[in-house]
Amino acid sequence: MDGIKNYLLDMDGVILHGSTLIAGAADFLHHLRDQGIPFLILTNNSLYTPRDLQMRLSYMGLDVPSESIFTSALATAQFLHAQRPGGTAYAIGESGLTTALHDIGYVLTDQEPEYVVLGETNTYSFERITRAIRFVNAGARFIATNPDVNGPGEGGLVPGTGSVAALISAATGIKPYYIGKPNPLMMRTALRTLNAHSENSVMIGDRMDTDIVAGLESGLRTILVLTGVTRREMVEKFPYCPTWIRDSIADIEI
Repeated sequence: MDGIKNYLLDMDGVILHGSTLIAGAADFLHHLRDQGIPFLILTNNSLYTPRDLQMRLSYMGLDVPSESIFTSALATAQFLHAQRPGGTAYAIGESGLTTALHDIGYVLTDQEPEYVVLGETNTYSFERITRAIRFVNAGARFIATNPDVNGPGEGGLVPGTGSVAALISAATGIKPYYIGKPNPLMMRTALRTLNAHSENSVMIGDRMDTDIVAGLESGLRTILVLTGVTRREMVEKFPYCPTWIRDSIADIEI
């Protein structure tokens, strides 16, 4: 771990499971804060604003500033601002996405939008999906916050952004540009937010196919923790490997 000065951490499977903190996560993050070590908690979940997530974590006993939470919605907004400042978009998503788009000066409209931006929502509407399909067919650029096809919900899996994006793609023949992990773009945007360099940064995650590959392709060292979806015996199935494997975040020495 010599030379590591900045930490990027996935949220689900690394810091928490649902509404429960993973043992050792609070101590690890409090140590980073006490030592003044820069870090960002990353999540592909675009439902919530960083403030919402800050409050959610505080209820679990984890005190982190909202500025230390970085979502795929924020990465999407920053990408759009860099590509076409002050543009227009038809957005399907919750406050995490719409707030991020408003904050960078985008106008949300259903009148000839320049972009269709798809994020996660608990209330997918056939009418809104139909509008999105028609806008994409009419020439709107298709952006999605993340490619996850499902995620955890009350009672089991729920469809994710990737599933609805597949529906729109099937109807239009046009695939979206995904911003969130495993796109290295999200990692590089997070590094810029920290004013950090990949050479002295590490990505901690629980998924080989998103966290680890995104870190690898961004030039970071990577730590796979086994408290999420990936088991140790699964690692050998991938053509790449993490720099380190640890049982949990509690086993990472700073």
